[in-house]
Amino acid sequence: MAAEMAAEGAAHAPTASEYIVHHLGHLSTQHQGKIIDFSIINMDTVFWSVMMGVIGCLVMFLVARKATAGVPGRLQAFVELVVEMVDDQAKNIVHGDRSFIAPLALTVFVWVLLMNSMDFLPVDLFSSIFGLLGIEIHHRAVPTADLNGTLGISLGVFALMIFYNVKIKGAGGFIHELFCAPFGSHPALWIFNLGLNIIEFVAKTVSLAMRLFGNMYAGELVFLLIALLGSTATWWGFGMQVVAGSVWAIFHILIVLLQAFIFMMLTLVYIGQAHEGH
Repeated sequence: MAAEMAAEGAAHAPTASEYIVHHLGHLSTQHQGKIIDFSIINMDTVFWSVMMGVIGCLVMFLVARKATAGVPGRLQAFVELVVEMVDDQAKNIVHGDRSFIAPLALTVFVWVLLMNSMDFLPVDLFSSIFGLLGIEIHHRAVPTADLNGTLGISLGVFALMIFYNVKIKGAGGFIHELFCAPFGSHPALWIFNLGLNIIEFVAKTVSLAMRLFGNMYAGELVFLLIALLGSTATWWGFGMQVVAGSVWAIFHILIVLLQAFIFMMLTLVYIGQAHEGH
């Protein structure tokens, strides 16, 4: 009887491909099997993006509220270190008014760092919780492993690039730069200048989103592959899962920090370029 139950459980157990596909699915508003539909919203990405933003703002607010001029606590010292690091980078890159840009860079760094850090949660955590509640849904808790999430942030950076170009150079100056740089102001070169500048803005926006998405998606996929080692139901598989998972988690700390730093730096660089003319 026990052998029959084990065989039945094995028969119902998902294959490796089914396991990965399930964990890479989103809790979305997709209906009727539509593949391309711009009305579809990945609700898990939206929820965790907003949640990490709220947590980041709350932590920074509490630290600022309880900050002391004496010997700082560990959390205050860490936050001060991050703030000084971001402010120094802003000073080196942006030559102009940084009253909004430096706090923006700090917000981007903390927000992306927190969203990336969701990748450290066990891959089966939410599926297990929903399973206990009798709910069968897809759910992904890493917003930056969703291209919709990273592209949304990069579109915000794109909007700021346009805003600062117009603010600093004026509408006329910005349009003149679009048509007259970098090849020259001759009317025969206008179409080439405009085409190159459009490509430059699009490339900046897309590459900013794809870089973060690609790294976090790959990291999430590696965690899923490591989790599959435990499905072998052997001591060897369990041991390899623990060892490989620990090693990758330690290495992934560097990836999480580095990707947040790179996203913040590129945000500063792209906005800083708006302060300079060709």
